[in-house]
Amino acid sequence: MERHRALNAFITVDPELSLNQARAADRMLKNGGSRPLTGIPIAHKDIFCTKGVLTTCGSKILSNFVPPYDATLIKRCYEEGMVTLGKTNMDEFAMGSSNETSYFGPVRNPWDQFRVPGGSSGGSAASVTARLCAAATGTDTGGSIRQPAALCGITGLKPTYGRVSRYGMVAFASSLDQGGVLTQSAEDAALLLNVIAGFDPLDSTSVEEPVPDYGSKLKDDIDGLKIGLPKQYFDEGLSPEVEVLIRDALRVLEDHGAVLIDIDLPNSELCVPCYYVIAPSEASSNLSRFDGVRYGYRSEDYEDLVDMYMRTRAEGFGDEVKRRIMIGTYALSAGYYDAYYLKAQKLRRLITHDFERAFELCDVIAGPTTPTAAFEIGAKTSDPISMYLNDIYTISVNLSGLPALSVPAGFAGDLPAGLQLIGPYFSESRLLNIGHRFQMDTEWHRRIPGGFE
Repeated sequence: MERHRALNAFITVDPELSLNQARAADRMLKNGGSRPLTGIPIAHKDIFCTKGVLTTCGSKILSNFVPPYDATLIKRCYEEGMVTLGKTNMDEFAMGSSNETSYFGPVRNPWDQFRVPGGSSGGSAASVTARLCAAATGTDTGGSIRQPAALCGITGLKPTYGRVSRYGMVAFASSLDQGGVLTQSAEDAALLLNVIAGFDPLDSTSVEEPVPDYGSKLKDDIDGLKIGLPKQYFDEGLSPEVEVLIRDALRVLEDHGAVLIDIDLPNSELCVPCYYVIAPSEASSNLSRFDGVRYGYRSEDYEDLVDMYMRTRAEGFGDEVKRRIMIGTYALSAGYYDAYYLKAQKLRRLITHDFERAFELCDVIAGPTTPTAAFEIGAKTSDPISMYLNDIYTISVNLSGLPALSVPAGFAGDLPAGLQLIGPYFSESRLLNIGHRFQMDTEWHRRIPGGFE
């Protein structure tokens, strides 16, 4: 309990729920009705609705919201017999790269509590890193699973868009958001993905695609695998310390017979500006529902209905959320829609075409997950552009709807860094296979921060 308080990794802990689920898991195990992950402790990002349990999205405006239903992802974990330990802290409405925008305060990196854990799924990443739970769920809109996984030294998987149900996952940017997993290893990620993946008729973006056993191909040979290295991922923006770790990690895969080839993603430089038009535009629409009328926080001091709307949103949203709502509203406004939003969608198509052409030459794409290791808390809060650039290697995956995996690649000094693997649509099994083969020969994913052993 004290350890999670030091990290500020959880917003809500419900001991009664955890104990009841543990007792139910014991009965399943005793009666022979258990499943592979029955009894395994898990934490959920506080963006997934949980019936009867506070769901805040890290925001003041939802600080008193208790949903009347469970998200599909939550329901599937319950059915598996997993034990929920609590709801993890996050950047407000998943808007952030450092977990500093939460109304409940920043999450701290277990490797150095003066540094960020990455965001927006920072609470989930920190809780797995500190071994407060065996696994955690997260969401990834522009890198929010992979980036904290890299900065905390664990494994993070963002599945193909539509692979995991979004029903009951509070929306930030609907065409980009995707639920996924944060675990210690690729093997653990495969086990958890088996539970949460699959078609959901309650989610209009869910894809009716057969779900394989993600653990069945973990040990497959990768001899002859073609790994593409985009020159744009190894430019001057990448810190030398992280580049050394990534090159060393790629040599491990070469030792298994993988072949490295240089590729070009020419529109990569457009990813950040493209994303920061599309994502805020969708956020502007999605967050319009939070007005103080039906649920959530309501200002106590207002004169009429319009004033209540304005005061509630001004008091309930944090600075970063307000910034993105304003950007998105501007981009969607009359006279600017074609110039900004429509143009960004055209650029999105070009970025996707880059990946399609690249996968004609290689099987997967590899590179760094983040340009640097974890930075100090407060170091970038006054410079939004610098903060946005932390996701420069991850954003294009969401714009294209592709799956991607981040695995620990080593340490730059005392801080971890991640190797990112990107694959074609529905290639999660192959990505997990490569990650597992790498982890069979390395021990980075087994390291535990001091004080949390």
